[in-house]
Amino acid sequence: MTTLDSAPVSKLLDTLHRQAEISDQQHIEEMMAAIEAPGASLEQVVADLLAKEKIDYRASTRSTAGNFLAVSPAFGRFLYAIARACKATRIVEFGTSMGISAIYLAAALRDNGGGQLIGSEIEPTKVARARANLAAAGLADLVEIREGDALETLQHVGSDVDLLLIDGAFSLYLPVLKLVEPGLMPGAIILGENAFDPEYQAYVHDRVNGYLSQSLPIGEGRGNEFSVRVR
Repeated sequence: MTTLDSAPVSKLLDTLHRQAEISDQQHIEEMMAAIEAPGASLEQVVADLLAKEKIDYRASTRSTAGNFLAVSPAFGRFLYAIARACKATRIVEFGTSMGISAIYLAAALRDNGGGQLIGSEIEPTKVARARANLAAAGLADLVEIREGDALETLQHVGSDVDLLLIDGAFSLYLPVLKLVEPGLMPGAIILGENAFDPEYQAYVHDRVNGYLSQSLPIGEGRGNEFSVRVR
């Protein structure tokens, strides 16, 4: 049995996913209404959001402070599988939120024999809930959640990073990648969840920058990007 299948972890994840679905329902409905409005499109909605974030991304994160904005169960299991497959022992996460994705990644670290997950979350209330959830899962010893702006908290994550999960403010995807980039191991995996920023996509798809990238079919329409550091 894996840590992911153990009773404390699996039951907690089921509960958290149900809470996330309820918590985020209104937010999702508002986003869908904006996309389906006459003359609108996903691309335009994302472009407008990116434009606002590039003016003040902190305001965007404050506006969703009460939302989980969590990975789906399918993507969570994918995170676990990828971390196991690459035998990750050092993982960095941008956008920890309430800690759901961190639980999947920490479970993989446990089953890989140990390691460290460094997470970054700007909202203090989310940091507190994430730490409590990881403690409830029995995985807190594997995780350090750094509270604050990721452009500051992830400046010193060290080297030998095996896996980087980017899942926060859309406008920070590329800056965060470049910040962590010097510490990425050859063969390190970068997962951009909801990686809608055209600049981020262009960067990881340009082989000159040292990545091999592929859009993921998991969560169709969500812009998920899978990249491997090839140099």
